[in-house]
Amino acid sequence: MDPLAAAIEPLIPGLRRYARSWLRDRAMADDVVQDCLERAVGRWRQRRGVEVRPWVYTILHNLLVDHQRQHNRRGTAVPLHLVDDAALGRPADQDTGLHHRDLLHALDALPEEQRTVLLLVSVEGLPYAEVAAVVGVPLGTVMSRIARGRDRLATLLREGERPRLRSVQ
Repeated sequence: MDPLAAAIEPLIPGLRRYARSWLRDRAMADDVVQDCLERAVGRWRQRRGVEVRPWVYTILHNLLVDHQRQHNRRGTAVPLHLVDDAALGRPADQDTGLHHRDLLHALDALPEEQRTVLLLVSVEGLPYAEVAAVVGVPLGTVMSRIARGRDRLATLLREGERPRLRSVQ
């Protein structure tokens, strides 16, 4: 097997998870990962250092940040034929769906730098040192962003709690 493929291929599932958790759109995430892999292969000889994983995650992170900026400028466009009026007005019927939605909203409410480090550590399982290399900040900054992000996430989730109704018999 080609050494380039042997180094990059095991990273693809993690790259896809990270991109999907960031974008929440499977097709768009796969496109961004494809762009990342294309850049990694095209710039293989330009990389600095021996560690491939942080280098490839840095490429993906930068592509995601660029994509987010473009999305913020352009806004969201949904083709009319994909909009289902009945599905939009139907509330969730399971608590897990509500909790999942609340968690996603809380993650979206976090500042980008806190959300990024939380996703890389919690979802991808990257060590703090690798997260620091990916994001391009000192290790102490990563640790403080994680601590502040976790605290803020807990606060946002508590604020979103709904009062439990008592059943009257």
